[in-house]
Amino acid sequence: MKTYIKKFEELSVDEIYNILKLRSSVFVVEQNCVYQDLDDKDKQATHLFMEQDQEIIAYTRIFKKGDYYVNNPSIGRVVVKKSQRGKELGKEIMIKSIKYIKENIEEEKIELSAQKYLDKFYNELGFYRVGEDYLEDGIPHQRMLYDLI
Repeated sequence: MKTYIKKFEELSVDEIYNILKLRSSVFVVEQNCVYQDLDDKDKQATHLFMEQDQEIIAYTRIFKKGDYYVNNPSIGRVVVKKSQRGKELGKEIMIKSIKYIKENIEEEKIELSAQKYLDKFYNELGFYRVGEDYLEDGIPHQRMLYDLI
């Protein structure tokens, strides 16, 4: 298994296609959520993904402060291929994403919008909830922060 960290312009056509295919299969089909995945933010993001046998099996996109949230860098579109779940790949890719931010983006916090049912997962990584729950694309979410210092 290999991990890649690339800016949008560094992604190959096959990598972009496979990232979008994975995101669509989980967020649109599996979660039955119709939403605009292609939100023009991929061009600003750093894309961190894990590949096995030329297949993308886990993915996140990372933003600097101001590119997604005004005050903090963020991690989003956290996804693991269904057949690869239960192997702690979600935890591994989040740890790698946090590490990337710590080493490359000098800020005090990471902010994300987490699906409510993943509260325990994010808490175990060190994220904590702030504010009230809200609906995003019909799914309960919560704002979460992670202290980098």
